[in-house]
Amino acid sequence: MFGMFLLTLLLYIDRICISVAKDPIAADLGLSDKMMGWVLSAFALGYALLQVPSGMMADRYGPRSVLAGIVTFWSMLTAMTGAAWNFLSLLVVRFLFGAGEAGAFPSLSRAIFSWMPLRERGVVIGLNFSGSRLGAAFALPLVAWMIDGIGWRTSFFILGVVGIIWALIWWFAFRDSPEEHKGVSSDELDYILAHRQQLDTSEKGALNWSVLSRSRNMWSAIGQYFCSNFTFFFALTWLFPYLKQKYDLASVEAGWYAVAPFIAGAIGNWVAGGMVDGVFQKGKWNLSRKMPAMIGFFLAAVGLLLSLQMDTAFGAVAMLSLAIFGADMTLPPSWALCVDIGKKNSGAVSGTMNMAGNVGSFLTALAFPYLTAWTGSDDFFFYTAAALNVLALFLWMNVKADRGLAH
Repeated sequence: MFGMFLLTLLLYIDRICISVAKDPIAADLGLSDKMMGWVLSAFALGYALLQVPSGMMADRYGPRSVLAGIVTFWSMLTAMTGAAWNFLSLLVVRFLFGAGEAGAFPSLSRAIFSWMPLRERGVVIGLNFSGSRLGAAFALPLVAWMIDGIGWRTSFFILGVVGIIWALIWWFAFRDSPEEHKGVSSDELDYILAHRQQLDTSEKGALNWSVLSRSRNMWSAIGQYFCSNFTFFFALTWLFPYLKQKYDLASVEAGWYAVAPFIAGAIGNWVAGGMVDGVFQKGKWNLSRKMPAMIGFFLAAVGLLLSLQMDTAFGAVAMLSLAIFGADMTLPPSWALCVDIGKKNSGAVSGTMNMAGNVGSFLTALAFPYLTAWTGSDDFFFYTAAALNVLALFLWMNVKADRGLAH
């Protein structure tokens, strides 16, 4: 669990640093906001396209070797970002970086299925995703400070080295199942085996794509996650430059303001994770997934709309923090649902959902600068995001977590 938490922390430190470095990168390489939008979207596109293949790799080869390999790969691409010399080189590096990061959460889902009891799944996933939000929050002022002190190129080199160190530790410390780990006591092993989700004999084979394509659970998961990522990816890409420009803030000051939504997101993951497990332990499996997700999407829509009524950076950040708190409340039930219905194919099922979500991310990174240029205001972007959150709320009504992919 600690290793997974550190990975999600690193994942988002590496991911958000491009947003913090936007201005010096754009100045050095002569890039416009629309060109930077394509750079940010290139990551999301690579990330989306490799979700399913990387998830299937984790199901087949195990999260130990897959994670060690992909973290090494994307850490090298993080370092190579610092060597970019023009728009095209940066675009290619960020696309490959996104492709490398694609396998992280599907591989973690596969590890969660093998290691974590079903009734503790919400808290585990909530802690994992809170690491990603804390990583983003931590990175905003830290990377701004690093860039001011040592430049954006050297900052990316240093972050790449940190990732390779994590990959080495994971390879030597982790095993794909508790049965393979010599450090697991007999009492702990017995507890895990007694309480983790069990398989039916008919479900031990490879993923049946015809069943996947006909599953209402799968399509609901795909649709709602697209909507969730459309909101969150704004915070990950454009929030920092948006606050800096709209409220005329210095880089470090904007970094500190931009921390708040990510802290709120971490808290949203903790709250929803606890809610998932608390409701599940009362015997209400479906409600344990639906309730936190539906509450979260409602809060996200309200926060986005209220942020437009604020006149100060503090007020806007407060409402955007409410929006990200709500959007992140949807993550533990979403990923718990994927493990519920995917079981031994959790990597591929969660990868499918995450692929759709990151199509939303891809569109967000482009929609914000293009809609703002088209309409002359950023308001239409926020209205669009709020409408998608309302749509996602209704999509959750179709979910039946206890029915698997057959529903």
